[in-house]
Amino acid sequence: MANAKIVIPCYNEENRLDIRRFRDFANSSHSITFLFVDDGSTDKTLSMLQALRASDPGKFAVLDLQPNRGKAEAVRRGILSAIDANPDYVGFWDADLATPLEAIVQFLEMGESRPELEMIMGSRVKLLGRRIERRRSRHYLGRCFATAVSAVLGLEVYDTQCGAKLFRASSDLQALFQQPFHSRWIFDVEIIARLIQASRGNELMSPKHVIYEFPLTEWRDVPGSKLRSSDFFRAAWELARIRNCYFGKHAH
Repeated sequence: MANAKIVIPCYNEENRLDIRRFRDFANSSHSITFLFVDDGSTDKTLSMLQALRASDPGKFAVLDLQPNRGKAEAVRRGILSAIDANPDYVGFWDADLATPLEAIVQFLEMGESRPELEMIMGSRVKLLGRRIERRRSRHYLGRCFATAVSAVLGLEVYDTQCGAKLFRASSDLQALFQQPFHSRWIFDVEIIARLIQASRGNELMSPKHVIYEFPLTEWRDVPGSKLRSSDFFRAAWELARIRNCYFGKHAH
């Protein structure tokens, strides 16, 4: 199997980070390694991560960002660092493991079977036979937000905000992450906007050909989420900013 380095952004995860699950998964997989990015945590998250790295430095690495810079910057810096290790794929995964780690293997298999794909995104589609456990209010807000995102991007996308994404590692990917994001909350949308901008004039690189939404078989809301309903209003403001930056009259 192709190898991958997965970035795990962490902020005050002392009471939620399931170290055992990461260890068990790492022991069962010889091709997937992890880079934990501690984003200026004020609890014992960093010391936990350092102990994990010491236990198996071949599987676990730690990047310490001080002070807190927000998830968008933690992911961006982590992805750039991960690319430097020359893996076949890089990605990022939410630390709470709302998406099980086993899905990484499924993403890799999809990437290997579809060499044209540059980006694989987890999609929380609630279908019979799947365990997608979302609060009803979050689901409806998410559907409204996805509709707005599709309109801005000009691309029918079901779920941009699931924290499980995998990319084919390349110099083109490095360019997408080279500059800080304008958005702190919906940088996932901005990544797609940057890919659309980079592919203009290149039909082979059209986002509808190189992005794949992978319907997850399992996802669950994990208690302790730092996201509040009011944050959807902030996300709407950031979406307008993304539209102006990448698709407005002065976009370049």
